[in-house]
Amino acid sequence: MMTHLRSLRNINTKRFSTTQIRSFANEPPKVEYDDKQVKVNWESGRTSSFHNIWLRDHCRSPHSFHSITKQRLVNTSLIPSNIKPINIESTPSGLSIKWNDGTEQPSSYPWKWLYQSSYNPKLVDDTQLRKNEKVLWDSRIANNPPTIPYEFVMNDDKGVLNWLSKIEKYGIGFVDGVTPTAEATEELTSRIAFIRETHYGKFWDFTADLKHGDTAYTDIALGAHTDTTYFTDPIGLQLFHLLQPATSGGGESLFVDGFYCAQQLKEKDINAFNTLVNTPIPAHSVGSPEAIMLPSQRSGYPIINLDNLTQDLLQIRYNNDDRSVMTNLQPEMIEEFYRSLKLWSEIITDSANEYWTPLSAGRVVLFDNWRVLHGRASFKGKRRLCGAYINHDDYASRLLTLKEKFLDENLRNTHGTLF
Repeated sequence: MMTHLRSLRNINTKRFSTTQIRSFANEPPKVEYDDKQVKVNWESGRTSSFHNIWLRDHCRSPHSFHSITKQRLVNTSLIPSNIKPINIESTPSGLSIKWNDGTEQPSSYPWKWLYQSSYNPKLVDDTQLRKNEKVLWDSRIANNPPTIPYEFVMNDDKGVLNWLSKIEKYGIGFVDGVTPTAEATEELTSRIAFIRETHYGKFWDFTADLKHGDTAYTDIALGAHTDTTYFTDPIGLQLFHLLQPATSGGGESLFVDGFYCAQQLKEKDINAFNTLVNTPIPAHSVGSPEAIMLPSQRSGYPIINLDNLTQDLLQIRYNNDDRSVMTNLQPEMIEEFYRSLKLWSEIITDSANEYWTPLSAGRVVLFDNWRVLHGRASFKGKRRLCGAYINHDDYASRLLTLKEKFLDENLRNTHGTLF
């Protein structure tokens, strides 16, 4: 059983019905303009005001906006500050403006694009276009973990979309029936995107041999954490395939929904939540002689990171073992920070929030390192694990292009707003 929390659920993207956006073939909107702005009077009775300089900057005509690359061709810095229309036409297809900047061709703006892009006032909540449903979970996810067959992923891009949609929704997804070899696992990983190479290598296949100076290369227990907190851009997705379970037992894998834990902390103690949102944590990886890894922002980044625009949960960066010396704390914040950190630790180590599962040959797990914490029990004997990292942006791009291809025509209709 999994739990939905309203604050992280998707608010359905607003659709553009025929009552909101019409062809305007009979009667285009009435338009007014002056030296500063253009006003469009919609059929609904609402009025959108657009600054002249904003409209010139966002011209959709081929001379200012490339229809294929969706890139701006106008040099924004060269737009005159006193730019204004010298002629304006409201046509069935859109708004046409001739400017006083010497450009021979008029600027054009389709009505649907103008409606979607209206900022004064906002007629469409475009932040929702970037949101997706998140299902928060606890230990009960073990009863029905999100899973997909290997052949589906390998033979059909719809299978990849299904798999990545599970990652988007739950932060974790399993693939069953994988050929139990490193080669097959690497091929499966490449169905998503490029593998991210780090100081640990590209695609890794390892045992507890301390080949790298990191506790992952030992047989000791690892508490719930996210990887590469010492990177400026932490890895996005992480994939594991246990090719050989520990010969003398142990080594079960642990997964914790960091977003659910952050939500619990927020509801339990808002001051502690805000402390972990606002306190940068320095981190490092210096166990290997050939690598000294420090983020470019030397003060580090908070454990809980929010989207600047929506204030939604964006990323969890937590690895207590990799935390560097906390010299950046103000003296009056010392006790509050450690109090907040203790509450966070109590939540992520609460057995009700821990999903323990023995990985096995033939079952691959993929999880979002920006959301899901992972760990493992100690083990004895030989244990062989392979896997890889994928950039978060590459994952998000693959997911969005597959959605556009197979599912959501509305994405194509709203690209004008996003891009």
